[in-house]
Amino acid sequence: MRAFAHLRPYTIWCLLTLVMLLPGCASTGKQASALERAQYAWSGAVRWNDFQTAWQLVDPDYRAAHPASDLDFARYEQVQVTSYRETGGQAGPEDATRQVQIGVVNRHTMAERTVRYTERWRWDAAAGTWWIVDGLPDFWAGQ
Repeated sequence: MRAFAHLRPYTIWCLLTLVMLLPGCASTGKQASALERAQYAWSGAVRWNDFQTAWQLVDPDYRAAHPASDLDFARYEQVQVTSYRETGGQAGPEDATRQVQIGVVNRHTMAERTVRYTERWRWDAAAGTWWIVDGLPDFWAGQ
């Protein structure tokens, strides 16, 4: 028993450290899970051309500063999303980015093109949710 006596304080220190770190892991896990759910909801709304629903996942501060009009939503009715593919991304505890390629077809000209879009997300601890901070994808490159 004496051979392991020197390990006892070290073992106790390790266990205490783990116990102190576990609550942080749980909250990070909850945030990661919440991010996955928000990104899934966002990608589903965009894939199905439901931009009214996607708009509800945009940061409320952005929505207040850049209100969307009926004309804005009418523009989205002119295109059909044909594909939505994640190409990369990274997530931190307070923010995340995800690069995607979105295939769109103009309903009037039937011209198809691919748009690259970077989603930027932020964690809102007060609301307990993730918000996309840049608004809806710009399929017209500012036109």
